Amino acid sequence: MNLQLKINSRTRNVRITRATSRTEFSLDGQGVAADVVELESGVLSVLLAGAVFEVRVAPALGGVRIAIDGHEYFVEYEDPRQWRRGGSGSVGAQGLQSITAPMPGKIVRLLVKNGDKVEQGQGLLIIEAMKMQNEIKSPKEGIVEKVAVAESQPVNAGEVLAVIA
Repeated sequence: MNLQLKINSRTRNVRITRATSRTEFSLDGQGVAADVVELESGVLSVLLAGAVFEVRVAPALGGVRIAIDGHEYFVEYEDPRQWRRGGSGSVGAQGLQSITAPMPGKIVRLLVKNGDKVEQGQGLLIIEAMKMQNEIKSPKEGIVEKVAVAESQPVNAGEVLAVIA
């Protein structure tokens, strides 16, 4: 698979070839091999050049957040397998949207309440996970139909946090 990634605003060309747990990468034309094992949803163990890294991956608006040894990276990518209407890619999500927890954590602060009007990209709540606070944003303009959590509440990965109509 060939991807063009934007990592913290720097564009990189990545080619990924996977065979069982062995994954071969080409980063900007330079080859790298690693052993990758998924420990649980969103958590990978990566053996690279004799060193082991725990990599945590969480979906974020417009890409993914990747945490490696206390360093966090925001990665934007365009999946060539994903069909897009129009050509701009700037249109928000359509229809009723359930916002789910990207990983287990604790709700630190609610930024909206039931009935609030929100814009695409507006913060809905703050969740703390892996000693980092992450703002969960609205994927579309709409009305907060339901806030399904409360401050200080623990949540599991995939649990519904809010619903935007």
